[in-house]
Amino acid sequence: MTAQPRVLSGIQPTAGSFQLGNYLGAVRHWVDLQETHDAFYCVVDLHSITVEQKPDELRRNTLLAYAQLLAAGVDPHRSTLFVQSHVPEHTQLGWVMQCITGYGEASRMTQFKDKSARGGADHSSVGLFTYPILQAADILVYQADGVPVGEDQRQHLELTRDLAQRFNSRYGATFTVPKPLIVSDTAKILDLQDPTAKMSKSLPNGAVFLLDDPKVITKRIKSAVTDSETEVRFDPATKPGVSNLLTVLAALTGREPAVVAADYDGRGYGALKADAAEAVVGFAAPYAASVAELVGDPAELQRTMRVGADKARAVAAVTVATAYERLGLVDLG
Repeated sequence: MTAQPRVLSGIQPTAGSFQLGNYLGAVRHWVDLQETHDAFYCVVDLHSITVEQKPDELRRNTLLAYAQLLAAGVDPHRSTLFVQSHVPEHTQLGWVMQCITGYGEASRMTQFKDKSARGGADHSSVGLFTYPILQAADILVYQADGVPVGEDQRQHLELTRDLAQRFNSRYGATFTVPKPLIVSDTAKILDLQDPTAKMSKSLPNGAVFLLDDPKVITKRIKSAVTDSETEVRFDPATKPGVSNLLTVLAALTGREPAVVAADYDGRGYGALKADAAEAVVGFAAPYAASVAELVGDPAELQRTMRVGADKARAVAAVTVATAYERLGLVDLG
């Protein structure tokens, strides 16, 4: 039997709740990939501390993120689901990768430029500068064949590929060179108040948080920006707000946005918003209840985390040991 290709992806615990864009754009596909891939998924808490965090809040958000992945359908029996900081091999390999990365190469990462421009270079940490290199280690330590990526992460994956090839060239074949994994039916969910921007936790007024009260979710969707017309049609270029609502409803009902639009001939935006809100709440309410149940049993949640960390370390430790040996670091035996 041919082994399934391995996939690696992670999500930061930087908010108490996943937003709708997280789920429809990424997590939902993680669940599907379990059927066809050897899936490794992690809560990347070490990446979160590139900016200052409140310890109690980070701890709570990490537990919530892990529970939300479980509630969304990530199965710890079919996948390796773990918290990044529970696997020290990430930072061990991260240092190795830093030592073969050029300063100019690291400084060209556009996300650092964008984030440091917003906060000011003097207030940006060295960790924020080097986190794409740790991200490369996250991927390479599991010998991942593929990584689901959006446009904002393509540059980081290219860095990962470059570092893997560089190490292999200098020290011998050690790392799998990962490829971007393109999911064809990914739904890009936009900000409800500014449908020219992607929905993001950093723009909370236009985001739908899945653990919010159903009344809050409904109000948020019914307040979504549309336009001055009345016709419901899928036209992202000229009707981005309406098209965004159609995308949400289509993704949650398993249809195409243009097909959904046909249901609203002569009905208007109010009906579309009401149906979109009903569909989101229909998913979010049982999802939130499942998360609450998981978090309500911290001993079992930590047991599951421990099992995931052990599975991850069994793979990561072999990779680090091989890399160390190739580098010439002395093994105690």
